[in-house]
Amino acid sequence: MNTKLHAVTDTQGRPIRFFMTAGQASDYTGAAALLGSLPDAEWLLADRGYDADWIREALKGKGIKPCIPGRKSRATPVKHDKRRYKRRNRIEIMFGRLKDWRRIATRYDRCPKVFLSAIALAATVMFWL
Repeated sequence: MNTKLHAVTDTQGRPIRFFMTAGQASDYTGAAALLGSLPDAEWLLADRGYDADWIREALKGKGIKPCIPGRKSRATPVKHDKRRYKRRNRIEIMFGRLKDWRRIATRYDRCPKVFLSAIALAATVMFWL
């Protein structure tokens, strides 16, 4: 059982929304699920896995500027703000802190709903209480 966790965080790295997909699924699946519920923001920072023209267009349609580096296989390179992209470490720190909870790091729960509930509980306790 392998899963991928997609998250939307605020500027301080506190999680706002989660979405879980199968481990072999593309990152585009998680992006499509989270795009509709994005909060008002000026910028969206994401890694190369979320580099697609349709994601960039959807973000621009919402008035959000994408800061997503282009994939290496992209024919025409895409510019992004490298200084701003360095702030993405806050997101990685959030995922690292979630894995401090043993239940999440070792994935005790077989059921995806129960596992996502454990993640939501851990995030609430660690970041919002």
